[in-house]
Amino acid sequence: MILPFTIFHIIVLIISPRLASAQDVSIAQYGCNSTCGTFSVPFPFGMDEPHCYAHKWFEIECKLGRNSSDIPKPYLKSLNLEVTDFNTDSSIVEIMSPIYHSNCQNNKNSSNSNKIVTLRDSPFIFSQADNTFLAVGCNNLAFLQSNGTTVGGCVSICDDDNNFNIGSDGCNGRYCCKTSLPSHLSEFNATIRGLSEQSSDGCVYALIASDYWITLDNSYMSNYEIEILNELKNKEYAPAMLEWEILNDMLINSTFQLPPNCYDSNVTSLSNGNTGRQCRCSYLDGQYYGNPYLAGHCPDREYHFNKNNRWKKWVIVGISSSLGSIGFLIGLLFLYKFLKRRMIKKRKENFFKRNGGLLLQKRMSSGEVNIDRTTLFTLKDLKKATDNFNKDRVLGKGGQGTVYKGMLVDGKIVAVKKFKVEGNVEEFINEFVILSQINNRNVVKLLGCCLETEIPLLVYEFIPNGNLFEYLHDQNEDIPMTWDMRLRIATEVAGALFYLHSVASQPIYHRDVKSTNILLDEKYRAKLADFGASRIISIEATHLTTMVQGTFGYLDPEYFHTSQFTEKSDVYSFGVVLGELLTGKKPISSTSRSGESQSLASYFVQCMEENMLFDVIDKRITKGGEIEHITAVANLAFRCLEMNGRKRPTMKEVTLELEGIMGLNKKLNAQQNHEEIELSGIEEYQPWDGYSASNSLPIVSSQTQSTD
Repeated sequence: MILPFTIFHIIVLIISPRLASAQDVSIAQYGCNSTCGTFSVPFPFGMDEPHCYAHKWFEIECKLGRNSSDIPKPYLKSLNLEVTDFNTDSSIVEIMSPIYHSNCQNNKNSSNSNKIVTLRDSPFIFSQADNTFLAVGCNNLAFLQSNGTTVGGCVSICDDDNNFNIGSDGCNGRYCCKTSLPSHLSEFNATIRGLSEQSSDGCVYALIASDYWITLDNSYMSNYEIEILNELKNKEYAPAMLEWEILNDMLINSTFQLPPNCYDSNVTSLSNGNTGRQCRCSYLDGQYYGNPYLAGHCPDREYHFNKNNRWKKWVIVGISSSLGSIGFLIGLLFLYKFLKRRMIKKRKENFFKRNGGLLLQKRMSSGEVNIDRTTLFTLKDLKKATDNFNKDRVLGKGGQGTVYKGMLVDGKIVAVKKFKVEGNVEEFINEFVILSQINNRNVVKLLGCCLETEIPLLVYEFIPNGNLFEYLHDQNEDIPMTWDMRLRIATEVAGALFYLHSVASQPIYHRDVKSTNILLDEKYRAKLADFGASRIISIEATHLTTMVQGTFGYLDPEYFHTSQFTEKSDVYSFGVVLGELLTGKKPISSTSRSGESQSLASYFVQCMEENMLFDVIDKRITKGGEIEHITAVANLAFRCLEMNGRKRPTMKEVTLELEGIMGLNKKLNAQQNHEEIELSGIEEYQPWDGYSASNSLPIVSSQTQSTD
């Protein structure tokens, strides 16, 4: 009779180890209502009484929705935003964000000016990691704006018949386009402008959309997702994700005290300083339990496991009464470990195949990838290097993914890039193949990759001093961007592009030359980075025909109209970078008069044609640079920005001209330094030997007289 009892407990132990650990925990403050319609409202959010929420920013108003349904819905009262989901474990709340329309029949009367979402001074920001800026329509430019400044945008074009027809090949600029959000976005509105002088063709709309609500894969879109995009023209709101924290000033003179399971955060900080706190319960048995913002509502880890161990003790008592049962348990244990190892191995193999491992191996064997300069890292090594991809190690986020700072076991500092979209490995494989063939001191060095993860990883050398965009436009007074430094950086980037176009074994078009992709090492030398959009072409080819892809302000207008990317398209983008170095202005900025967006390229060309160069030149470089040298570089930038690509110089010609100007600049500096040394030598010499012992007259004077 003992044996069946023992086997029963074994089955309970294997199948349901969490039966004894489930707890019913409250999500709201004691005595507070936590229900609004079909929603549960967790603390620090709350309703009715002030003690039911942490601060007025978290006050929830339960009222009928905008569509006048009979079911009340929660709203953030201070912001008048409808809430559709709360997640206290990740400190994220889902809200209904406005959709901006243009020429849409069902939204003719909706005013876009009344739809600006402002989160300033609040503990909320739009989550960069969980949202995408999206625009749908024909032949339009959609601009993402914040505080009156354009911070992003994208372009979508249609076929010649202008029939709006989203395909299943992703949201990549054909009928539909997307871009990632900037960090710390606290205000959002959108403007839509047609590509021609007239308005956009047909109905066009733009919005910030939650990645959990609709997945805009780069290579495939399901019929359901296409249907969602088409229906947006008839809707006024769509889900978006807000990230939040408990601000430090909320805790001053407040009766609310955070529990001990909270940590410092910088969600709303633009300078990475500590601005608040976030809380989290322990991760037990594959999920979170309790409300981390309520004291005593996170289950105690020791109590949790002790409660499970009581059941295990009963199992052990039953097993000890039967040798057969013990053998059965040991057999199950070995079987479990064997199956687990096999499952992990199979999973890694599947990830390896899905992330392009077989394709990568094929390219390695064919000689496309230089295996001598690359390493296949294990996931264990990279987790240890990045402290399990700790968010405090994040160096930056972009459209392709997130970059983490890490330290390998040999002490080497590296940058680990985690790609954003799993399953879409084209950009990953492309960047790996290209960088493995490049050996140039002004191109970021690829160290290796990891393919046994759900999301592929690339490992680069660590570049410590950020990117050129930050140093140009944030005006770091500690390291001023002098004329000599700007000229050297321009020459180094030009040399790197010349190498890609003409020196590499096969020509490489970068396709995304911009100041944010120019990194600065410990000696502030330029390193060209981000080759996800780059392409290797045959030596005989003159251009690459592809869907228009690039960054506003740097995009070659000839490529935009013809979809044919040439080496002169990289030259145009480099011309914009030269314009940034000369003027200190951003590639796209708002004019002071009208507030409309204006490209630096067109403004710079206009100033050159009207002989107003020094009205736009950065005043910080006119002090240290010769007018002749600055003018020579400006004329070179002007030629790079020619609308006709054939009239632009090659990167070889650009490099030689910049090296010539740099040589003259060095010669002039050396001459000036020599003259300063001679003058200082005379000044030091005169007090001691400059007087005659007999008549106390300066020797210099007597020499002058004798010469005459």
